[in-house]
Amino acid sequence: QVQLVESGGDFVQPGGSLRLSCVASLDGRHCMAWFRQGPGKEREGIASTVTGRGETTYVDSVKGRFTISLDNAKSTMYLQMNSLEPEDTAIYYCASGHRYCGGYVSRQVALTASWYNSWGQGTQVTVS
Repeated sequence: QVQLVESGGDFVQPGGSLRLSCVASLDGRHCMAWFRQGPGKEREGIASTVTGRGETTYVDSVKGRFTISLDNAKSTMYLQMNSLEPEDTAIYYCASGHRYCGGYVSRQVALTASWYNSWGQGTQVTVS
């Protein structure tokens, strides 16, 4: 099991920005992703990236506002969140998996929780 540790969650006003971080070993991990679970909602995948290749996938609700990135030297994945809305309030989780999530893999699959087998503990983001 790969250990992942998120940080960066906070309270922020609508229209504000936050950057989440996830420190994780990238060895043997072909795909990294961010998920979130809002109050009373199911966990949803919002962004994924292929390690070492820069391919990214986003759910429509965050496209153009959120950016996923990887710093291999620091073994850290980021989620830059801009123009935050109250609907973005959620616990945000990072995840990693050994299966490929770019190219021929559909967005639906790349943003499905079962595609990943290692998870962080989550970090709370509140937009209000």
